[in-house]
Amino acid sequence: MSFSKQEIISTIQNTGFVPLLSLGDAALACEAMHAAYQGGVRVFEYTNRHPNSFQVFKVLLAEAERLPGLMLGIGTVMDKATTMNYIGAGAHFIISPVINPDMAPVCHEYNKLWIPGCATLTEIVTARNLGADIIKLFPGSVLGPGFVSAILPVVPELKLMITGGVEPTEKSISAWFHAGAACVGLGSHLFTKEIFENRDWKALEARVRFVLEIIQAVKNT
Repeated sequence: MSFSKQEIISTIQNTGFVPLLSLGDAALACEAMHAAYQGGVRVFEYTNRHPNSFQVFKVLLAEAERLPGLMLGIGTVMDKATTMNYIGAGAHFIISPVINPDMAPVCHEYNKLWIPGCATLTEIVTARNLGADIIKLFPGSVLGPGFVSAILPVVPELKLMITGGVEPTEKSISAWFHAGAACVGLGSHLFTKEIFENRDWKALEARVRFVLEIIQAVKNT
């Protein structure tokens, strides 16, 4: 399956949620992705943090073909060469914890959504000027919702994805969306050690569904 940038942007905005999975076991990663999909997720990020991440990602891409409408991107990409490798493999979008201007033209050339990571208003405006449609605010735990509400009056058109500091609770998610976040990313708070130890995919599915329900409730208020 292939998706346009606008399709991915719209889906991210509509669901408001991107799970972030970091795992070196391809079989477990596929099961976790299935559970998240069953819970309602349609945009999924696998992070490039393991020696075999490229191989795991290719397995996930093949598995994603069996899940209609699932958009699978790669995260923790920080340079041009790695960007090109994952685009060549078939990644639907590219996410980075930093802003590297060398990545922008590659993503634009191949019409791939590029979501760079920023932590200051200067970085955010630089990313926007480089053509980023969605900007990752990282680390959210350091910046806080107050940072979002403070900068949006200056750059109100921004679409911000918050990661690193979001918890799967009504209090945490509500704070970010009320501040003006377009979406949130959840990693270790979603994919817990206990879930993988017990292979409790029903628990993961329920947790994903709970997060999506909170987001929709907040959006409707």
